[in-house]
Amino acid sequence: MATSLDPIQQRKQKDGETPVQFESRKADHIRLSLDRKNQAEGLSGLQQVRLTHEALPDLNFDQVSLGVKSLGRKIATPFMVSSMTAGHSDSVNLNLRLAKACAERNWRMGVGSQRRELSDSNAAEEWKVIRKAAPKVSLLGNLGIAQLIQSSVMDVQRLVDALEAEAMIVHLNALQECLQPEGTPRFRGGLKAIEKICHRLKVPVVVKETGCGFSKATLKRLRGVGVAAVDVSGLGGTHWGRIEGGRSAERDMRARAAETLGNWGIPTVESLLNAQSAKVDYEIWASGGVRSGLDAAKLLAMGADVVGVAMPILDSALKGEEELRNTMATFEFELKTALFCTGSATIADLQDKKAWSWQAT
Repeated sequence: MATSLDPIQQRKQKDGETPVQFESRKADHIRLSLDRKNQAEGLSGLQQVRLTHEALPDLNFDQVSLGVKSLGRKIATPFMVSSMTAGHSDSVNLNLRLAKACAERNWRMGVGSQRRELSDSNAAEEWKVIRKAAPKVSLLGNLGIAQLIQSSVMDVQRLVDALEAEAMIVHLNALQECLQPEGTPRFRGGLKAIEKICHRLKVPVVVKETGCGFSKATLKRLRGVGVAAVDVSGLGGTHWGRIEGGRSAERDMRARAAETLGNWGIPTVESLLNAQSAKVDYEIWASGGVRSGLDAAKLLAMGADVVGVAMPILDSALKGEEELRNTMATFEFELKTALFCTGSATIADLQDKKAWSWQAT
């Protein structure tokens, strides 16, 4: 006769990871993501982009607007907090702080992976707390491609409903899954799973890399499948290969591979240029090494619809609510200043001017 398993054993059997191990992994991710050696600094290509200065802008600074249209509606700023963490005890207060600030400043907020909710319904309680505190915040769900392949549409819709999400992000993290000790590098059937969810889910689907960028060929493969947006998330910011190497035992196989592949990926700027030349039928979002409002202005000038920020926001949020709000306000002010100094009243004006140049290295 089969012996019934307790919930922890069931979860370990399904994911190869107990709740305790899951919590430890997420704590490692937050700690290591703030270590500068895990940032692929200087590799995004943003340093080689220049905006054209307009010495005589024909507008007043208070006329500059950051509003854009995305996912079929007008939003007040093109900024979003990129997906960070979810589903563990330390994430609740952090996500609550982020959600309140995003609601106040009209930034979208991508949540961390909702993977745990697939096998632990209690994990969704986090979103009830956050929704009560910040009912108007725009939240975007998040699930890895390896989990999407194995999940039903009903399961994914349940994640959307628990979050009251505006959209669902499907994140692609091939390098991380290979180097993560608990990784699940099983991506076969991924494009088919994305297409299925795009046609059956009740909210738009966003496909996002996690710091390794997109080739032109892959962006073309995503045309016509129904995705609403692709976040190119290129090399230049937090490098998840390096992070997983830092979690491995010193000098073991994964740690050595993480060192070898420490600069793996397609830079953010190159990924964005790939999207432009691929003539895609979806919105292009950009992230990966965005460290200022000026970085955001460069990506927007090059055609990005939305810009995601992660590490600077995480760092500020861990220091406190005031620091977080100041950082977000500074990003907005820097972007407005860049618009004004290119003679652009709106982001659409900036894009129409094509007021940028790029010197490939």
